[in-house]
Amino acid sequence: MYRVALKSLMFALCAAAPALVSAQLSANVALTTNYKFRGQDQDVHRIKAVNPAIQGGFDYSFGDSGFYIGNWNSSVDWLSGNSVEIDLYGGYKFKAAEVDWDVGALTYVYPGNSSGNTTELYGAGTVGPITVKYSHTVSKDYFGWAGAKTSDHKGRNTGYLNVAFAHEVAPQTTLKASVGYTRFASDIGDLGVPDYFDYSVGGAYDFGSGLALNAAIVGANKKGYFGDANKARLIVALAKTF
Repeated sequence: MYRVALKSLMFALCAAAPALVSAQLSANVALTTNYKFRGQDQDVHRIKAVNPAIQGGFDYSFGDSGFYIGNWNSSVDWLSGNSVEIDLYGGYKFKAAEVDWDVGALTYVYPGNSSGNTTELYGAGTVGPITVKYSHTVSKDYFGWAGAKTSDHKGRNTGYLNVAFAHEVAPQTTLKASVGYTRFASDIGDLGVPDYFDYSVGGAYDFGSGLALNAAIVGANKKGYFGDANKARLIVALAKTF
């Protein structure tokens, strides 16, 4: 199933790229040595330093209105019967009080096992090199930890706060760093699942023509509970935007 989903994702991304005839529509594809989400490995069945994932998606902006919609996908292996993550999102970007704002909604879909499906609302503000973003779970389900399909517990009101820094330190070279904090809903906390911090420190080099190389050390604390899934790893990704 993993290989079938991987081939389907690659075919869809490659087949659609030539059709990007509008400046409002863009696509992206990347190959990464590992996929971590909020500091946690997304292939918990083969936890190791190099565990490649293919990723990619599409973004469409509605002219200068500030509204946008998009889709992003990645190979994963942490839910039984599922091998792909599909993200669907939409939002509105605007500027006010010298701050660049971004508000919207995002749904994570796991077609092989819907117990992982999760929906969040998010809001972000950027001033210079600093971006602060908060995501708030509005679905009862939360990545398989809680929800209608897994237990009587609710994942709703789980929150995630992330502070990110990005600054060009040399031509085509950007230094990046971020720290995030996950605060689980009380129902998940009652199961003994601890709130935790995650972090990322690295950079990106822009080769031009939409091709970039990214590298970062990514990990999270509370390894005593989550195990090696939260262990720090060097992640290298080659990405192309069309």
